[in-house]
Amino acid sequence: METLKFPIGRFTCPAEITSGNLEEWRATIKVFPKQLKAITEKLSATERNWNYRPDGWKITQVVHHLADSHMNALIRIKLALTEDTPVIRPYEEALWAELPDGQNDDISSSLKIIEGIHDRWTHLLENLSENDWNKMYFHPEHQRLFSIKEALGIYDWHCRHHLAHIEQALFHNGNFN
Repeated sequence: METLKFPIGRFTCPAEITSGNLEEWRATIKVFPKQLKAITEKLSATERNWNYRPDGWKITQVVHHLADSHMNALIRIKLALTEDTPVIRPYEEALWAELPDGQNDDISSSLKIIEGIHDRWTHLLENLSENDWNKMYFHPEHQRLFSIKEALGIYDWHCRHHLAHIEQALFHNGNFN
């Protein structure tokens, strides 16, 4: 089950985040909307409702979650850039996925949100100063500080993690019996 939950493994932050890491992670943020669109654009309604693991989310829920999560990510980074170590607001992502908009078979609005968010996010990331990368926010759920550069690593992983979930659902045809 661990492999189905974490097909690319869990996120591990490098002890030292290099400029190479930041370049790679920014590239992921930039290309992710096209990758997500490419893997989902030709899916039938049946395929969009395949789960990525037993009792896991449907592909539709994964896509809607990505829109929700990445909106929050951009806001968290902007808060860190404009406030002194802000406390961010966590949200109940599993409950959001159960709301009507999180279960909507039509993923086009979430794909548009992701495209717009990632475009803005990419522009912001490409224009940060050296000092900006070290700005932080406090996450009350984890009870610790996160730097913008660590957050970028997390969201690089998050993009790849959920693309792997979608690939997994498609590979198994949503059937895990």
